[in-house]
Amino acid sequence: MAIERTVPHYLVRHGEAKSECEDPAKPLSDHGREEVLRVARYAASIGIEVAEIRHSNRLRARQTAEILAGYLVPRLGIKEAEGLAPGDEPDRIRTELEEAAEPLMLVGHLPHLSRLVSALVLGNNETEIIRPDTGTMICLTRAERGFRLLWVLTPELAQG
Repeated sequence: MAIERTVPHYLVRHGEAKSECEDPAKPLSDHGREEVLRVARYAASIGIEVAEIRHSNRLRARQTAEILAGYLVPRLGIKEAEGLAPGDEPDRIRTELEEAAEPLMLVGHLPHLSRLVSALVLGNNETEIIRPDTGTMICLTRAERGFRLLWVLTPELAQG
């Protein structure tokens, strides 16, 4: 009997952003950059590999993706993708993850990421099972039905 290897996918909430009062574009704050750097360094140290990093059209998500790409060096690079904005429905991204043959990393926002995890794991995006803090990485893999949440890496856990 052959062992089927499942493809992991990674969901990342952007790092902490500056307030709209500080900068209307809401780029990453210094603390937010440090959060993402810690997670990116740790992810690289444990051998996480992704084919591509996709991010929303928001500056803080692009900056987060760029930091992650600097450590994980995705073969297909990074790109802006539709369906990752805070208020987007998770169905489109769910389909993309279900069909992906290589590991993907998606950088986005709340409440979308919480709804996406619930849709993938429970098949229902109305029941929130996780609300990731800024800079947090979530690993999921395909299961017989839907997806299974494997682990969560917060910036605090990545210290050291």
